[in-house]
Amino acid sequence: MASFWNGRIQFSVFGEADGPAIGVTVDDLPPGEYVDTDALREFMSRRLIGDDLNISRGGEQPSILSGVRGSRTTGAPLMALIRNNEHIPDEGRNVPRLARPGNADYTGTMRYKGFNDVRHDGHLSRKLLAPLIFAGAVCGQILERRSIYTGAHIYSLHNIKDTPFDGINITRDDLVKIRKKPFPVINDKKGLRMQNDIETAANAGDSLGGVIEAAVVNLPAGIGSPMFDGVENVISRLIFGIPLVSGIEFGAGFTAAKMLGSQFNDEFYADDHGHLKTRTNNHGGVLGGITSGMPLVVRVALRPSPDMGRSVNAVDCSTLENIVTGENNSAVSCVVPSYVPAIEAAINIAVLSYMIDYPNF
Repeated sequence: MASFWNGRIQFSVFGEADGPAIGVTVDDLPPGEYVDTDALREFMSRRLIGDDLNISRGGEQPSILSGVRGSRTTGAPLMALIRNNEHIPDEGRNVPRLARPGNADYTGTMRYKGFNDVRHDGHLSRKLLAPLIFAGAVCGQILERRSIYTGAHIYSLHNIKDTPFDGINITRDDLVKIRKKPFPVINDKKGLRMQNDIETAANAGDSLGGVIEAAVVNLPAGIGSPMFDGVENVISRLIFGIPLVSGIEFGAGFTAAKMLGSQFNDEFYADDHGHLKTRTNNHGGVLGGITSGMPLVVRVALRPSPDMGRSVNAVDCSTLENIVTGENNSAVSCVVPSYVPAIEAAINIAVLSYMIDYPNF
């Protein structure tokens, strides 16, 4: 399985949803970096919102097994393990292989010739986000000591839109403020409407999707490369490793296709400190795959969870019998709020991978 990511830093995710443990190994982190374990736990706890409280039932916070000594990175691979206290060996269990709508049951069975673990989606489960979030949280701490901050909020959920980021004037305080909220939005009234919408969908046995908007501030200009190693390329590859992601855009994104060049192009000017900036930020902080020094702005679309609280039509892959599955007791009406730290984590990994070779980093 393609559970490895190779950039300037490297990480690999291991484990399965119903296995004894899941975890991550991160290699090539700079030595001597302070790892704040309390801040790590706080970052990871942000994934436990509403429905997604159940992704950690029986689980624990990560245990760091190597790569850190005296709260400092040693330069050896950083390995973290998250144990599943509810793990039950599957000996004698007969788990049917179903092709359910919206799930990767059928495609996973075909790809791995029927040998993949289908219990709660095995290695394809969104529970595997926890190791990714851990790795991104560590990378985020390293970046923040250099004043580079990543933050995100729910841009829209179903048909309700939050206040968007100001692509020119985003600050570190704007990003940190959202992290401390129990529901990650800028406009709390819109957030309350979103929560009511989630509850309505849950009561109907249905699910909702949405869009997460993320930003990175204080990135220097000149990071990245053209063609296939551009900033958008690397961030996109990591984000598309997150289950349920269906699209990504930078800056004006798809709206740019409706604009004239004179409307889209961002004019440069020199500010009072001699820094080059743009008056608008339709380019989202990246030109030619290289950062411009303006805030990096990314939006990620998430489709609705397929695991709804209602019966659905499916096919038994063993017998090819058309069946109707029962109601899903572990149904999730909306994953969007709990995915906010996952999007931040993926961006942190990409940004650190670029920054690690930056002069005087």
